[in-house]
Amino acid sequence: MNQQAVSRNGLDQRAEPLKLRSRPWAATLILIGGLIALALGIAVSVSFGAADIKLSVVWTAVFHFNPDITEHQIIRELRLPRVLGGVMVGASFAVAGAIMQGMTRNPLADSGLMGINSGAGFALAVCFAFFPNLSFMYLILYSFIGAGAGAGIVYGIGSLAKGGLTPARLVLAGAAFSALLSALSEGVALYFKIGQDLAFWYAGGLAGTKWFQLQVMSPWVIAAIIGAIVLSRSITMLSLGEDIARGLGQRTGLVKLAGALIVLILAGASVAVVGAVGFVGLIIPHLTRYLVGVDYRWIIPCSAVLGALLVVGADLTARMINPPHETPVGAIISLIGVPFFLYLARKERREL
Repeated sequence: MNQQAVSRNGLDQRAEPLKLRSRPWAATLILIGGLIALALGIAVSVSFGAADIKLSVVWTAVFHFNPDITEHQIIRELRLPRVLGGVMVGASFAVAGAIMQGMTRNPLADSGLMGINSGAGFALAVCFAFFPNLSFMYLILYSFIGAGAGAGIVYGIGSLAKGGLTPARLVLAGAAFSALLSALSEGVALYFKIGQDLAFWYAGGLAGTKWFQLQVMSPWVIAAIIGAIVLSRSITMLSLGEDIARGLGQRTGLVKLAGALIVLILAGASVAVVGAVGFVGLIIPHLTRYLVGVDYRWIIPCSAVLGALLVVGADLTARMINPPHETPVGAIISLIGVPFFLYLARKERREL
């Protein structure tokens, strides 16, 4: 009994830095300030476009919609679903990345680097080629399947290497397999002449997002983010190490299974709507941990807010660079994400 108490005290001492390295006050400021900034970003994004619309008109269109006014129709049917889609996609990718990094203790983990996005994209290419009239509900379902298959194959390839699975090997396996799936998707697009249909998903963008897509996507995303928040304490324990998590009473296998399912739902639904937008799940969790500490009870909700803010801001920037033409959102985020990834890879190499 004394030995168990000593062991338990040792685990508690190793878990104690969580309290010291977590900053709830910073998380509260981020949540409040981030939500205010997000509301302002949504308003500006809805008002800006080929036809600039005053913020007062945006307010009227949202709360006192008049279908006979053209500006109200533009706001309600085109711009609002686009911006709200960006909010959900940004939050989804960021939370998925936070969960992956916490569960695997891999600082380079991201759905775009682990084969999840490319797997979902390949599944969409197959659907467009063989089942062109599928409803969006089925597209999301096949996107989930493709995301799961991509992740499973990448983890399998990385595990086959001598010495087991390491962060560097996982990223290399993910990059190689993602390149293969991208090439196969392009081959399918050329052979079946569906390149124009897939161009949107290749570039990554929010243009063309419709209300029915959000209606199908939103229950999955909301449920998955709530599940991630419920799971956040267990992910915090896993981020300390699997042995410590077991010692603290966590059922690590069940937690990993639930976390993987949440990641696949978030990434699969987002890719089905916006396409191949990478690096959101890499950048945002690192930034959030730097600001709020290592407690995932704060990291996950803050990542959701900051991820949404990043995608909404990137979409607005994409429309401002060369109006009335649009730059792909994925390209804008990659300008930040690629240097950040190289910095992390260099840092990880120094620590090996």
